[in-house]
Amino acid sequence: MRRTHRGFTLIELVMVIVILGVIGGMVSVFMKRPIDAYFDTARRAALADVADTTLRRMARDIRKALPNSIQVPNNQCVEFIPTKTGGRYRVEDKSGAPGTGLDFSAADTGFNMLGSNSARPADQQIADGDLIAVYNLGIAGSNAYNGDNTAAVSGTPSESGSPAETTITIASKQFPLPSGSNRFHVIPGTEKVVSYICSGGTLYRNANYAYSSSCPAPTPGTTPVIATNLDTCNFVYNGSDLQRNGLVQMTISFTNSGETVTQYHEIHVNNTP
Repeated sequence: MRRTHRGFTLIELVMVIVILGVIGGMVSVFMKRPIDAYFDTARRAALADVADTTLRRMARDIRKALPNSIQVPNNQCVEFIPTKTGGRYRVEDKSGAPGTGLDFSAADTGFNMLGSNSARPADQQIADGDLIAVYNLGIAGSNAYNGDNTAAVSGTPSESGSPAETTITIASKQFPLPSGSNRFHVIPGTEKVVSYICSGGTLYRNANYAYSSSCPAPTPGTTPVIATNLDTCNFVYNGSDLQRNGLVQMTISFTNSGETVTQYHEIHVNNTP
């Protein structure tokens, strides 16, 4: 009996490999662009998300700035004095309780705030070491950067009466000007000055440093980093003419793998002291 053997020859196998290679090459050409587009879109979306998150974080911070304290020493830095809370001070002494009103005619060491300090959220409660600022105009004689209208809180505030009032003890200070609405602001003792600085492709948040006429250079490895891959940034502030409202304009660009995303954001701030 004659046996018949069936199978692939070497030539047929090589031809199949070549054909599959040609087909695979053609398929890869058609698939490359959609795959590249997917990764490009993902990279752009990540850059846009970083830019948006960065601007929103800065906006939340800047909106809490002490009225008339925002300044831009150069277009790579925006500086301000943060606040944690505020309140209204008693103008006249309570009957039979001298020293409960805030005296502007002489140095005073304490006053009553209308309302309860302990009823506020923990991060907004007035504490020992915080600074009280009254009617900050950002000009000579009424500039919180120079300490013209600020006084440090000494001791833990106490409460009494109904409705409740909070007694705040401060370092002896004669405030230069009263507030038309009897308002005061509280500057946190741990962050007396804050600035956002662009340097070397990185955005830094510097805080609680000694004030000077120019933003201090960040210290890499020590100063908190807000964002990296920064290409350009530009800060502009309009509102230094004692208007009730100010405007901070921020433009930042991030670059990664040849992709650049630029975002512009405006922050409206209340300058009513």
